Amino acid sequence: MGHIQSIQTHDNTESQNIAFSSHGTIKSYLIGFVLSAILTFIPFKLVMDNNLPKSIILMVMILFATLQIVVHLLCFLHMDGSLTQRWNVIAFAFTMLIVAIILVGSLWIMFNANELMMLPIPFD
Repeated sequence: MGHIQSIQTHDNTESQNIAFSSHGTIKSYLIGFVLSAILTFIPFKLVMDNNLPKSIILMVMILFATLQIVVHLLCFLHMDGSLTQRWNVIAFAFTMLIVAIILVGSLWIMFNANELMMLPIPFD
């Protein structure tokens, strides 16, 4: 009976550690907030000033948006390489794969449909 009780105690402690380990600290939330604010302000300022060519502004916006996604995943959603987050990271990666397949497939279909519709009509 003592053996079963020690196993249950061990399982409860481990599940509590897993439950509390996924929460962030105030420091991680503040770092995430400051980085998010900076990554939002810089592209906003570039767009409002309009001193650079539009293609460069677009590339900077895409880069900063990608960096902001990474900041949100790490600082707010706590997706890292730890054992407790492994399944969340795998599920997120699978979701991104499905979104990429749908996006690329949709663009492929639209471009092919556009090309096929623009073929000249033969007149006899």
